[in-house]
Amino acid sequence: MRTILAAMTAILLAAAGPIRADEIRVAWVRQEIALPPTLSNLDPMPDDLGVAGARLGIADNATTGTFMGQSWTLTEHAVAPDGDFAGAVEAALAETDLLVIDASADALLRAADMPGTARALLFNTAAPETPLRGTDCRANVLHTLPSRAMLTDALMQFFVMRRWTALVMIEGPKPGDRALAESYRASAAKFGLSIRRTAEWTFDADLRRSAAAEVPLLTQQFGKYDVLIAADEANDFARYIPYNTWMPRPVAGSEGLRPAAWSPAVEQWGAAQLQSRFTRATGRAMLPRDYAAWAAVRAIGEAVTRSGATTAPELRSYMLSGAFELGGFKGRPLTFRPWNGQLRQSIPLTHRGALVADAPLDGFLHPISELDTLGLDAPESGCAAFAK
Repeated sequence: MRTILAAMTAILLAAAGPIRADEIRVAWVRQEIALPPTLSNLDPMPDDLGVAGARLGIADNATTGTFMGQSWTLTEHAVAPDGDFAGAVEAALAETDLLVIDASADALLRAADMPGTARALLFNTAAPETPLRGTDCRANVLHTLPSRAMLTDALMQFFVMRRWTALVMIEGPKPGDRALAESYRASAAKFGLSIRRTAEWTFDADLRRSAAAEVPLLTQQFGKYDVLIAADEANDFARYIPYNTWMPRPVAGSEGLRPAAWSPAVEQWGAAQLQSRFTRATGRAMLPRDYAAWAAVRAIGEAVTRSGATTAPELRSYMLSGAFELGGFKGRPLTFRPWNGQLRQSIPLTHRGALVADAPLDGFLHPISELDTLGLDAPESGCAAFAK
């Protein structure tokens, strides 16, 4: 029996290539964001959001890397909202040229434009802004978090499939809400739909007590419609909209049917195993930023194992090539778009209890990949940095 196992191990190692003796370091760099007060504390922000996914990714890389002679290390750098983010990036660069960034869009761009990161590789795991994949793209940044456009496109595909064409929307007052609402409008136009009416959320009452009175009055103005979209990026007021609308209609967007990079409701394609491992390690469910950080670290691991490269320029070149793919527990291989560095991935549409659909949906075709029907395709990207 031992002879058979030894022979099988030898065959597997030979197939994988020569045994290496590499020490690969990955740095996780986060700038905390000062969060405004919300109406509900039912979904508190975990202290280990994001970094928990990176830790699991390192553990997964180490499992495979043991057979390849690889050693994987994760260093963690976190600064306060008013802290020295540039200093944290410089400290990370002293250790490695592979950085997983958990920060706002502005902070990400500042890091990408630092002289020391010119030949480094940064992974965006927290900023959903679509322009980061378009006119504001940087050649040294790859994105494992979906853009807002990918999320809103996924929801519009579902509406088209269901023939829900009479759309209305409640738009929140914060900058992120407005950006999300604009993305919904752009996605609706992309798929031949339109948002007929929009109402702004202006209430400052305690909705835990007054939702049954305030929400019907706000939604009465919409008249007849098929579905109501809530553009509330922090899910502050949106949670109070279902079952309180004037018309008995479904709610989608920030509450009800929600598009997200990841959800505890995703269980197919081996995802339940990833979910359970994460829960055992952290005591909570995996969230989209956790998944994005996990995918970034696993993408590095897959590229190192498959290509034998260990430096950022070599790994970037391989990840953007047709040879790279990542098994991300989403039913299809995940790859990076060579025109803007966005990780192609399906978008689950879920409610709080179950998976409803997985976009891209059947019937939405593309000459290269159906995943490219979500978000900025090559002709509309406007990203010049990746063409150099």
